[in-house]
Amino acid sequence: MAYTGGQGIHRPDDTHPPDASSPQRPGGSTAPPSATTTPTSPAAGSVPGAHPARRRDAAPERPARGGMFASLRVRNYRLFASGQVVSLVGTWMQRVAQDWLVLQLSGGNALALGVAAALQFAPTLLLSLWAGVLADRYDKRRLLIVIQAGMGLCGLALGLLDVAGVAQLWHVYALCVALGVFSALDTPVRQAFAQEMVGPDQLTNAVALNAMTFNVARIAGPAVAGVAITLVGTGWVFLINAATFVGVLTGLFRMDPARLFRGQPAPRRRGQIREALRYVRGRPDLVVVMTLVGLVSTFGLNFQTTLAYVASHVFHRDADGYGLLSTMLAVGTLTGATLAARRSTRGRPRMRLLIGGALAFGLLEALAGIMPSYLAFAALLVPAGAATLTFTTTANATVQLSTDAVMRGRVMGLYLLIFIGCTPVGGPLMGWVADHYGGRAPLVLGGLLSALSALACGFVLARRGGFRLRLRRWSHTRVVRRPGSPNRTPRS
Repeated sequence: MAYTGGQGIHRPDDTHPPDASSPQRPGGSTAPPSATTTPTSPAAGSVPGAHPARRRDAAPERPARGGMFASLRVRNYRLFASGQVVSLVGTWMQRVAQDWLVLQLSGGNALALGVAAALQFAPTLLLSLWAGVLADRYDKRRLLIVIQAGMGLCGLALGLLDVAGVAQLWHVYALCVALGVFSALDTPVRQAFAQEMVGPDQLTNAVALNAMTFNVARIAGPAVAGVAITLVGTGWVFLINAATFVGVLTGLFRMDPARLFRGQPAPRRRGQIREALRYVRGRPDLVVVMTLVGLVSTFGLNFQTTLAYVASHVFHRDADGYGLLSTMLAVGTLTGATLAARRSTRGRPRMRLLIGGALAFGLLEALAGIMPSYLAFAALLVPAGAATLTFTTTANATVQLSTDAVMRGRVMGLYLLIFIGCTPVGGPLMGWVADHYGGRAPLVLGGLLSALSALACGFVLARRGGFRLRLRRWSHTRVVRRPGSPNRTPRS
């Protein structure tokens, strides 16, 4: 999509213009690749950081549209996703084992847990925009190979120290910082790489499948880690996690670069982060989406704080009760990701789905806050989790498909900075609300503020012409035969 400055909202049902690598038909429409129409890419060396030219007989692989697992028909994405399934389970196993090791080394100090989490999280706030610059400038597949190898080495080092019995708390802290740096670089690059693997038509489906993989791993990883820690100890869990990165690296090495949907890389020059900020500021549609994501993340998406408090102070449950609530929420998010994969429409998702998902999430969260019983509260977490994934998946795909290919990495870095960075702002705020007004108050207040934010952003989009509710009038058509005539005439 060409940068249009401040010319208003791009309607969600507009056709997404092709990337620089897509062939053109007369009139500007996108032609499917064929034997006679070969997409081209910048010659290597013509632009700093340019990608190698494709083979003349190769073209991006366009999957048949439709189906829950449409993106898996693309070989490159299939290789990537199969490695991610294994790697994410290992990542969740390491998170549980790392917390357990910190508790052991610190003598059960909860503050040490908080320090470890902060050290691993802080690089995301500092490096997300810079990682977006790297994603726009260099080959994303090669960047991911380096980043994933670095993350695997962090797990390997921690595992060897722990198995040898020489691990100290400062070792864990140092490796938390290193892992946080690699994670901060990984997320924008990986998000921007999704469209290169499947193309714009299947991006929504790929984002939904990524969410499904993440939530399956979030359910399976901690369960496997609990058993593994009991049987073999935390050190071997870290080593198992390091081994899982072999699957991701194998998939990345086996990809066919000629089948990627690559655009022209951004040239190397100063002020590229400021350029991205000006780009987003000149796009009211992106401003509204990111504002809504920031508001919902700040006030609504604080379940890591609210669920534990509700389980212990409202329903007077132990750790197993909190675990059940977390599982129900994970089941809901997995359900939402599955529905998003089935829905995965062509091109950009509609803004109505974005606003509706945020509104539904806010209302369901507020309703959960007034549930009278523990079981009713747990049951309502399932649709709330589904609405959460509907909103976040739609926002992610909307931002990616609404952004020029040359700016996508930096814009996704800004999006992730807002999405991830607003949560620690709202967490202490909602904790203060719970301390002063009760454990239900954060859910009710956060849900209502999220719903009001959705209504306000929907109103802004409607004023600018980017969001419209349309009521369709359905007419019944019957076919009648006129006397003396063999033809059938439709009549409404």
